[in-house]
Amino acid sequence: MGQKTKGEASPSALRLTPDTLGREAVPLDLLPAEIEMSWQRSLGYGLTSEQRCDLDLLEPGLLADQLEKNHHLLIHAQPVMDGLFEQIVDTQSVIALANDAGCILHSCGDPEFLPRAEKLALAPGALWAESSRGTNAIGTALAMAAPVAVTGDQHFFSAHKSLTCTASPIFDPQGCMTGILDITGDHRSFNRHTMALVRMSVQMIENRMFASAFTKALIIRFHARPEFVGTLCEGMAAFDEAGSLLSANRNACFQFGQNLQQMRGASFSSLFGQAISRVFDHLMVRSQDPLILTLNNGIRVKARADFSAPHLHSLFRRTTAAKPPTTAAFAPATEDPAACGPALDGGPSCPLGRLQTGDPQVNALIEKVRKVVGRDISILIQGETGTGKELLANAIHCAGPRAQMPFVAVNCAAIPEGLIESELFGYEEGAFTGARRKGNIGRIVQANGGTLFLDEIGDMPASLQGRLLRVLQERVVMPLGSVKAYPVDIAVICATHQQIRELVSAGRFRQALYFRLNGLTVKLPPLRLRTDFDALLKLLLQEFGGATAPALDPEVRALFRHHPWPGNLRQLSNLLRTAVIMAEDEGIIRRQHLPDDFIEDIEHSLGLAAAPTPAASPLPLAAAAIPPQGRLEDLALLAIEDAISRNAGNISAAARELGISRATLYRKLPH
Repeated sequence: MGQKTKGEASPSALRLTPDTLGREAVPLDLLPAEIEMSWQRSLGYGLTSEQRCDLDLLEPGLLADQLEKNHHLLIHAQPVMDGLFEQIVDTQSVIALANDAGCILHSCGDPEFLPRAEKLALAPGALWAESSRGTNAIGTALAMAAPVAVTGDQHFFSAHKSLTCTASPIFDPQGCMTGILDITGDHRSFNRHTMALVRMSVQMIENRMFASAFTKALIIRFHARPEFVGTLCEGMAAFDEAGSLLSANRNACFQFGQNLQQMRGASFSSLFGQAISRVFDHLMVRSQDPLILTLNNGIRVKARADFSAPHLHSLFRRTTAAKPPTTAAFAPATEDPAACGPALDGGPSCPLGRLQTGDPQVNALIEKVRKVVGRDISILIQGETGTGKELLANAIHCAGPRAQMPFVAVNCAAIPEGLIESELFGYEEGAFTGARRKGNIGRIVQANGGTLFLDEIGDMPASLQGRLLRVLQERVVMPLGSVKAYPVDIAVICATHQQIRELVSAGRFRQALYFRLNGLTVKLPPLRLRTDFDALLKLLLQEFGGATAPALDPEVRALFRHHPWPGNLRQLSNLLRTAVIMAEDEGIIRRQHLPDDFIEDIEHSLGLAAAPTPAASPLPLAAAAIPPQGRLEDLALLAIEDAISRNAGNISAAARELGISRATLYRKLPH
């Protein structure tokens, strides 16, 4: 379709006329492009909108054949459909599963709506391909091989215009479309969140099918965000014992930046930059611990390896006689040093350089760190919770000469006091009741040759601070219950949100240990004091949304600038990740896409708290001048005025910064 001015119909806008449709003409410029194309296909099949919708269903024998043919899809989809139904119960809806030809295999829904659904042939055995039923979510999702929502008059047949339908294709472990999941209900009950529910359910079905298909393979579950490992969002890649890729799910393909066809024939080492044998060695000793891997595009991920115990033990028996694993092999696998970028003098491509997004405080911090990387100087990172202390520690490790060796992170506040000693220093078999057979080498030995990151070091029990000091001074570790000391070669990075000097003064932290850890102390600024807020927003949106990342509505941008962000980067990241998903089909993040508690916090600060002054924060807070009783609607205008001011009156530059067109910006300005 060509470009049109708002309210002006294109020459082809009324191609579908009463003669072709049998009902009132529909202006195509009001339809989404994918719906218009579907209508054109429907016409090509010789359909008319007023023709009778036959309720013919497959004969029982033919339906039984289809159920048997699609047995693998059914057994994994039905439990998910049951769970989905619990979320939409009492919404006058029906959930339908169709095969790759559009034939419904299974359906479930509200008892009040099922009779109506059956009259419309939303029952097992009905065929909903576009060629037989025109534009509808099941058939159109099949034709597009993509999710689609079809609401009311967007349906080709008049008999379906009272419905709203949302469907998404299901792909099998080899990347072939194998079925469709659909939610259909009354068009008056349309909910924009239905698509998110359908897509999440499809992802769950696909992940279940993937895990079931590769029970004898090594499955790597991974994501750049550690909290996403083990969730629907995780990438899953299956490998044989030799390290050849068997398949990868859609989330894995997205993280690798390649489709499954492009990755055919890839090996574990080409995708993760190291030999698969290191993963098997890790599974033998520390199978419950996460792995740290680096993708072939340089992105660091946390991962979990799944390999059935019988197959692992069989593999171990075949390989252990040839070469017993060394201590270094016990450590979690890490990234290829080449994937971490060039040496420190390599400029912005250095991992530390990627953290420099324009804030002078962060830039100065990075320059200090650059000078001590690889110099055997302990680094202490201070900063509020959520400011990115582990991210900085990872970058320091990856930028130095130990990049190819393990990076082992220990959160001293997250491990119970009774377990932290055994976790850090390890233990021999039988050292205490409940000790794991064959013992535990401990996190310090795991980090041998690499970097040990001690997060929240201020929470380390006083009784262990002396042991840690001896390890750092003597570079040897003696596990619990052992009479043998093991030499270790580690770089140490610590982090805390507390003031260590105050803990020392209060007698809660050993002064000698503080001096040993305090080679270089740097402090990460909280988000509210950073001047690169817009750059961080842009980077996070690109990370979560990729090439199709949504823009920020001016009101949302103003809300963000007004918020104090007590959770710092972690809070901002979590909020944006959710907002990107909620705004996936709209292209712009608006206020309604934000969590309710975030909006409540903003309303509370506007209504009850004094507005922050510019002197209190170098952030370009457009909302700083909002009166205590200001309206949220005023934030959009303030954001626009702020952007125009920062860009010296350049309307085009201000519009680009806000992610809107010049016309939209002019329209929002007061007249």
